Amino acid sequence: MELLFPFVLLIGIMLLMTRSAKNKQRQAAHMRDSMEPGTGVRTIGGMYALVKEVHEDIVVLEIAPGVQAVYAKNSIGAVLDPEEYERVISGEPPFDEDAPVVPDDASALTEDGVVREDDRVGLDKPENAGDTTPEATPEDEPKSDSRSEDSRRDGENGSKP
Repeated sequence: MELLFPFVLLIGIMLLMTRSAKNKQRQAAHMRDSMEPGTGVRTIGGMYALVKEVHEDIVVLEIAPGVQAVYAKNSIGAVLDPEEYERVISGEPPFDEDAPVVPDDASALTEDGVVREDDRVGLDKPENAGDTTPEATPEDEPKSDSRSEDSRRDGENGSKP
């Protein structure tokens, strides 16, 4: 009995998943069937167009004034409301009345709405910031003896090079 429960659970999950997938397919088919000439649509590729003709498996879209293209019905991602289609075509940004209004400047960040000179953050470079010459260190200075380190060491030990 204990071995049967996981199998029953797995079959139940699979049935629920296929049922939701069929629901989504049914809704998409209904949405595509609701297209008629003059309807604004968005393709699955993100192109906005106006429906000119609807056939069984294809749809003729006007992608620009006077430019028509033939698409498969399955390539329609969404049928748009007339207001939304006009908003997208005219280039107006979406307006959400519940969204907070963000000011364009920093005046709303101060108590009286005035930004003062002393309130600003200085982004100027210090005076010596442009100086790119490194300071000389004792390690960088040339040595007076032109012999190599090994030959100097050999000379100090009394050996001949």
